[in-house]
Amino acid sequence: MSPQQAHMSWQGDRLWTGRGRRAASRGLQRALEHTLGVSKRLVPLDEGTLERSGRVDVDGLNGIISYDTVYAVRQHEELTWKHLPGRQAKYLEQPMNTERDIMLRLMAVSLRDWLRG
Repeated sequence: MSPQQAHMSWQGDRLWTGRGRRAASRGLQRALEHTLGVSKRLVPLDEGTLERSGRVDVDGLNGIISYDTVYAVRQHEELTWKHLPGRQAKYLEQPMNTERDIMLRLMAVSLRDWLRG
């Protein structure tokens, strides 16, 4: 089984300290959770299994959004399939692109607070 994934990580020399690294990780978690929420509003819907399988995992400065069903990748990539209104293929790719600025702002909040502290 190969879940559909999007990967985002950010690194900086100053963030290798404990507090800075934790602040960056919190910001990354918030950014990916936001994007997962947007993605869940687009994911093809039948019984909700695919939508419920969406999750965010953050390990330090690395994070992923994934959907873990046997058909997640096919649903994501198949542009010819019909979906309920408001639902679509590219349900993760589109929010990763459209929500980029919001994600960066969400990550910046934790870092800004840490830098001011």
